[in-house]
Amino acid sequence: MQADSAAAAPALRYRDEGEDYATLAASIDRAARRLLGCGLGRQERVAVYLDKRPETVHALFGASRAGGVFVPVNPLLKAEQVAHILRDCNVRILVTSADRLSALSPVLAGCPDLHTVLLLGRELSQEPGDAEVGHVRVDAWDVAPEHDGLRRHRVIDTDMAAILYTSGSTGRPKGVVLSHRNMVAGAQSVATYLENRPEDRLLAVLPFSFDYGLSQLTTAFHTGAQTVLLNYLLPRDVIRAVERYGITGLAAVPPLWIQLARLEWPEAARATLRYLTNSGGAMPKETLAALRERLPGTDCYLMYGLTEAFRSTYLPPEELDRRPGSMGRAIPNAEIQVVREDGTPCAPGEPGELVHRGALVAMGYWNDPERTAGRFRPAPGQPSGVPLPEVAVWSGDTVRMDEDGFLYFVGRRDEMIKTSGYRVSPNEVEEAVYATGLVAEAAALGVEHPDLGQAIVLAALPQAPGLSEDDLLNALRPHLPGFMLPAHVGLRTEPLPRNANGKIDRKALAEDFGDLFREGVPA
Repeated sequence: MQADSAAAAPALRYRDEGEDYATLAASIDRAARRLLGCGLGRQERVAVYLDKRPETVHALFGASRAGGVFVPVNPLLKAEQVAHILRDCNVRILVTSADRLSALSPVLAGCPDLHTVLLLGRELSQEPGDAEVGHVRVDAWDVAPEHDGLRRHRVIDTDMAAILYTSGSTGRPKGVVLSHRNMVAGAQSVATYLENRPEDRLLAVLPFSFDYGLSQLTTAFHTGAQTVLLNYLLPRDVIRAVERYGITGLAAVPPLWIQLARLEWPEAARATLRYLTNSGGAMPKETLAALRERLPGTDCYLMYGLTEAFRSTYLPPEELDRRPGSMGRAIPNAEIQVVREDGTPCAPGEPGELVHRGALVAMGYWNDPERTAGRFRPAPGQPSGVPLPEVAVWSGDTVRMDEDGFLYFVGRRDEMIKTSGYRVSPNEVEEAVYATGLVAEAAALGVEHPDLGQAIVLAALPQAPGLSEDDLLNALRPHLPGFMLPAHVGLRTEPLPRNANGKIDRKALAEDFGDLFREGVPA
């Protein structure tokens, strides 16, 4: 669409190179023909295992244009994790680089459905198509398609478009299946409440395997805005990119915002940044306050989402002071319900499970009917005369809704801590810890305890050296009841571990503390 109406408008930028919408459309079309020439069948999966670069975008959207399904693989994943994804959704074609293929070679034998690997940035020593790794044909990405006349497979908006793998709280990552309708509806909804416009320049810092990161592309393309691709090493690189490229929109997760809030922002960066967004966890109040002080001309959007429904709520910037701690209200074209265990609606202020219905609800988990049935269930409150029930996402998150429709997060079902008969939200403990001003990063979690059921354990990175466990607990005592005080504080000298999407890796922390209270070790 943009290639027809705004062909010369800037679409994609990477370092010093750029593509307008006409060039981008031609590159995507060429990628589609390349994949079809490799025998891509209708709705077959194409995995893309690369860092952020133009070819990554071409391959993802080229697979979709060809009538296939794209599977973005986080570039931080290791060989065994990548192999799980390739096996799990029966990937047929993999687009990657030579160095990444070298790391993957030992595990490709366990991926029997994979028949072709297309490599970027390498001159093959053999004739194209002659190289092999085990049973897999290896070819170059940057060659002319052998058959320009190949027709794209016909798909409609309810067909699969992508599979995104989420780390999940336990076990292997699961693939969330998105339709073309899901992706278009999500882009339209986000662009509406962020008021995106063609002159916007969005900085893509999050991985495209993360729905929040992929959204930077889809929202920009829907609006006719420009996306700037960034593979950053340090938080300061993000600020430099905002300044260099005149970025107007920036999306990040709480651990990155915590770091960015501690840095100085030059005037040139402050002058262009129209808005920032947060998802992937609650932004600490102190971090939000610091960002608003450093970026007084920038609107801050706090959002809540889950990969199974892409995005659910947003808090308009003008409500930040009126509704502190709120996760906002339903995004356009979505309905958010708060229900009891029997599916009946909760009263205002009554905690219940968040249920999301509408066009953004995904198609389920790939090849996993059991987990799909547990999360994707009939929407509550449907008219009894409708023969086929509408499916909604039952989030597992406990929230409460005020009389104006604004929601407040209480806790996640699989993260809520049950200690001494009380249910404790890790988020509430973490907010109190950040409020002390003594720590830069914090994560509260429940660890098995012989007497308490679970004990609250806190992992924290001090703001400055010399902080002791007693210092932190003494600072918390005036603000938390006894049952919410951590039974153990693990002070770190390095940042807390991250998962592939940049969020704090609570599973890894739980493993670190798993034996803390066993065999009679006292709290």
